[in-house]
Amino acid sequence: MDLLLEKKRVLITGGSRGIGASTAKSFLKEGAKTYIVSRGSNQLYKTQKELISEFGENDIEVDECDCSDPASLSMLKERVQNKWGGLDILIANVGSGSSVPDDLPSEIQWENTWRDNFDASLHTVRAFLPLLKESNGCILFVSSITGLEAFGAPVDYSTAKTAIAALSKNLARKLALEVRVNVLAPGNVLFEGSSWDVKLKKDPEKVNQIINSTVPMKRFGKPEEMADAIVFLCSERASFITGSVLVVDGGQTVGVL
Repeated sequence: MDLLLEKKRVLITGGSRGIGASTAKSFLKEGAKTYIVSRGSNQLYKTQKELISEFGENDIEVDECDCSDPASLSMLKERVQNKWGGLDILIANVGSGSSVPDDLPSEIQWENTWRDNFDASLHTVRAFLPLLKESNGCILFVSSITGLEAFGAPVDYSTAKTAIAALSKNLARKLALEVRVNVLAPGNVLFEGSSWDVKLKKDPEKVNQIINSTVPMKRFGKPEEMADAIVFLCSERASFITGSVLVVDGGQTVGVL
């Protein structure tokens, strides 16, 4: 199936590894021009080298940006405009599952989690929305199934992910004639350096018991499986889909109404 993404201009935040890096690869396979950003790390430039070795350098841009900082985003927007003249697709993928098990995390902990998992996406959309309106583009938020139901995940993290879904649905209604807005809600996704990777290395027996007892498919999701869903939702083949939350979790939320 041709997803009609040839030469589409795509910006992916949190693009250095995991879902973000896999999403960049999937868009490049479809012929899209892809710009990945992160706060800056060796991994970002390692990912850049890997993508260039496979796809060449013509359609790949890489930059450092703190998406929780409006000033940093403003500079990124200027660079995107100068390079491409506009933007068609925004993947708001910044987030962190690191938190504490407290019933109600401390004010500082809550603010840090909220900044990483909600404010970063909000600020990113605010910065790039004018460009997306010009192109009748698409916004895709990467959230989590923990924003849909209480699974025992950290309270601050789950609440921030719930807010992402609410933001998306409201934006989708307001922008319906200009920009499509959707959410991907992944289940448990395993990749090197992820929170699940850390837990698995620390206590593999416990983690495997959790996955086997809570996920009907009895395995972790793969970043490339999330990427495939993201690319479809942002393609012309999904042109009548907006305001939706697509769950990709191996059946873990199958009983949730």
